[in-house]
Order: sequence, then C-alpha cells, then structure tokens
Amino acid sequence: MTWTDSHCHLQGFDDVDAVIGRALDAGVDRMVCVGTDAETSRQAVDLATRYDGVWATVGLHPHDASRFADEWPAIESLAGHDRVVGVGEAGFDFHYMHSPADAQERTFRAHIELAHATGRALVIHTREAWDETFRVLEAEGVPERTVFHCFTGGPDEASRALALGTWLSFSGIVTFPGAPEVRAAAAVTPLDHVLVETDAPYLTPVPNRGKRNEPAYVVHVGVGLSEVRGDELAAVAAATRTNAMRVFQLP
Repeated sequence: MTWTDSHCHLQGFDDVDAVIGRALDAGVDRMVCVGTDAETSRQAVDLATRYDGVWATVGLHPHDASRFADEWPAIESLAGHDRVVGVGEAGFDFHYMHSPADAQERTFRAHIELAHATGRALVIHTREAWDETFRVLEAEGVPERTVFHCFTGGPDEASRALALGTWLSFSGIVTFPGAPEVRAAAAVTPLDHVLVETDAPYLTPVPNRGKRNEPAYVVHVGVGLSEVRGDELAAVAAATRTNAMRVFQLP
C-alpha cells in the first residue's frame, strides 16, 4: 500500500532527510508541505524543489492574518511556482484569535481569489468559525478543488462542507477516543471525498501519542479512518491517494 500525506510541515524538522526517508520506508511517497507565512512558504517551495515526492502550498495562516500587508506580496508571487499545488492554509481560527476577525476574513478572501486566479487547490483552516467560513466561501465562490484540512467538525459540518463539493482531510484526531464528533464525520464522508494527513509535527496519532509526529505516521491515520468507516485499509489507502492526486493535481 502507498499513501499520500496531504498536509504536513516539513519545515519544522532539522532532520528532514531522515524524516522523508522514514516516510518512504512506510509507503508514504507523496507529501504536501504547507506554508503558513511568507518564510515557511518559501521553505516549502525549496523542499518541494529538492525532493521528488514533495509538493508545496503557499499561504498565510489565520493566526498571522494581521501581517497580510507585509506577507501577501511574497506569497502571491510564489503561487505560480511549478511545484506549488495549493493556496493556504487559510481561513478562520476563533479559538486563539491571534489576529482580529476582520483581518482573518480579508486574508481568507484573498486566498480564495488567488486559488481561483491560479487554478490551485484551496486549503482551508477553520476552528470554531464554521458559519463565518461557509459565509465567505459562498460569497466568494468555492474553488473547484477545495479541502478542509484537519477536519474538526461533526457530521453536520461535514454535510455542509460536502454540499459545497469540497474534500475533508482527517488527521491523527480521528484516532483519538476523545473525538467522537470527528470520528462520526469521518464515518459519513463519502470515500471519494476523504484525504488523510499528519499535520506533522503536530497531532501525533495513536499509537504514537507523546512522540513527534511525522509523515510516516499517516499510515496510522489511515488505520483509524478504516476502523471508524468499516472499510478495508487497502481501500482507504487507494482512495485517499487518488483523491489527493485529484485535489492537488499530483502526477
């Protein structure tokens, strides 16, 4: 079985060669390295240029939306790079509110516009802001290939997102016994609209809780997903790989 980690932050590793090597050994041969500001977006592009199995996204995380004026020109210019397959992660995060709501909205709208203009996938981060996220998406128009990264909603939010034609990406949270709503959402999402991710180095899945997360562990996310869905693991691996290739137009 082969896997695609649809969302990771390889910039956070000082041993990236070893991390990618372990991923390949585990059957994870495609990784999407996600930018969260101008610098990490540049780093993502650099890593994607250096490693055949790595592709990049460029974006400004809602935590840093107040830096839009300074950060956006560099992000916008990187979006046309041939190793860039997505715009984001971008959206709303009302849990921490590191940037004001109006700044988050302005930044999210800019990402949606850029996704439309470039034909890149849109990668959404939303936390405790479902109504705001759907409102802006509906106002701006949902890009043809849009993914809710690290989906943290329940079945109701999943239904709303799926009705817009988006894909849902599940992280290690789907393996947590204390996340019944996320697990219920994973169970009802059509297999052709599911992705798996690590969000490495964060959100380490069971059975590796307490360790640093890395792309090799996306296999455990797949196991958790197959358990809550009742699907064969090979079917989950094949579907999530096909979906990631479609969403991000990977070769």
